[in-house]
Amino acid sequence: MAGEQKKAKKTKKRHCSRNPVLARGIGRYSRSAMYARKAMYKRKYKAPETKIEKKAKAPATVSKPVGGDKNGGTRMVKLRKMPRYYPTEDVPRKLLSHGKKPFCQHRRKLRPSITPGTVLILLNGRHRGKRVVFLKQLASGLLLATGPLVLNRIPLRRAHQKFVIATSTKIDISTVKIPKHLNDSYFKKKKLRKPKHQEGEIFDTEKDRKST
Repeated sequence: MAGEQKKAKKTKKRHCSRNPVLARGIGRYSRSAMYARKAMYKRKYKAPETKIEKKAKAPATVSKPVGGDKNGGTRMVKLRKMPRYYPTEDVPRKLLSHGKKPFCQHRRKLRPSITPGTVLILLNGRHRGKRVVFLKQLASGLLLATGPLVLNRIPLRRAHQKFVIATSTKIDISTVKIPKHLNDSYFKKKKLRKPKHQEGEIFDTEKDRKST
């Protein structure tokens, strides 16, 4: 009998949740109902007292004596006066970025599988599905690749390394000299100059062609 009583004492009920789950992520009681069921209103929350002494704020106004019998004798004057001139339009200003660098200062990384001479498969653009040869990585992080044009009609193109599959095939391009002018500014679209029209040339337009 004594042994059975000890076993009965040892077995305790497991504490289950006060809010039974009806479905995954959905409880039977709402947040406000659980606030009452847990008696959260009885708990007192108090922030710990800090030992750091608070600095006294500098006064924003100063009382100055004013002459005249009907002027009250003193007047409160602001130490920091508001500006007299306000711009008519909102002047754009840079927001605090909290240490975030702009895109031009980002560190460019390259996948270890992509090296100069690696044959890549393009996944987007008009030449998707075709193979190109990787030449170098540009300052913007884009990859400079070529078909070349003579073999598969793919000219010099920029491609993002996310939209490229690197194959195990590699070509030795150590003897190939890549011109220095092949950078990001080379691939930018040039704005066409609109010529000044004269008499009889209203509908005539000139198009500047990009020289390679």
